Amino acid sequence: MSRLGIIAGGGELPRKLIEACQRDDKSFFVLAIRGQANKKNLKNVPHSWCRIGAIGEAINIFKSENVDTLVMAGSVKRPGLPEMKPDWRTIQVFARLGMAAFGDDSLLRAVVAELEKEGFRLVGAHEIEPRLITPEGILTKKAPSPENKTDIEYGIKVVKALGRLDVGQAAVVQQGIVLGVEAAEGTDALLERCVGLRRKGRGGVLVKTCKPQQDTRIDLPTIGLRTIRYAWEAGLEGIAVEAGASLLLDRDEAISAANKLGFFIEGFKAP
Repeated sequence: MSRLGIIAGGGELPRKLIEACQRDDKSFFVLAIRGQANKKNLKNVPHSWCRIGAIGEAINIFKSENVDTLVMAGSVKRPGLPEMKPDWRTIQVFARLGMAAFGDDSLLRAVVAELEKEGFRLVGAHEIEPRLITPEGILTKKAPSPENKTDIEYGIKVVKALGRLDVGQAAVVQQGIVLGVEAAEGTDALLERCVGLRRKGRGGVLVKTCKPQQDTRIDLPTIGLRTIRYAWEAGLEGIAVEAGASLLLDRDEAISAANKLGFFIEGFKAP
């Protein structure tokens, strides 16, 4: 019987996949990344811990647990090399990548290739829980205004340009001005930073989209209840996220919360 290995980072996505496996009676094992994964998600769940720079150890753990399929779930804040303490297998990956190792997408794809070499099959989170995928269209009672739509169109261009450089997946745009772009800090920190940059007048938008070269099995743009709260507190009017290529956690609850706040969520098809 196939057994799924969940590589768990931060946030709520690992919990969603654990719940999906439990609901569907699917055999699974969680490898939690030290300093990233939430311990609360692992109560009464088969799991082990591993540091981020230990690819060799992770492979050995999965093999000992008879795992044959893997899914990456949750955010990962990558430490510097001294903190990472890479094992020999990880050092080999860095050596092959060279300067490309500084890009998150390049590094993740290299890690995936290393895992596939060992016979593991990698799947996307949406293949475990299809309801996580963001549908196309306006999902809330409130729709984007003409000004919001202009900001969204500009934001898509900005984030796609960032993505080609393997930098980030999000930007905040207000009145045609980019207030901030996502880099290593993540979306929550981007929104916190933009609170003090807000201009007078109509609020802006958060735009999240895939990198053009992105493997959709890994690191899809993700929003949820917390993203909505942070965006609303930053004075934004809504969120636009790429439909079919992003994850919307707790969809019903997120849409309900947005409706109560007079906030919009739109799933757009990227040009």
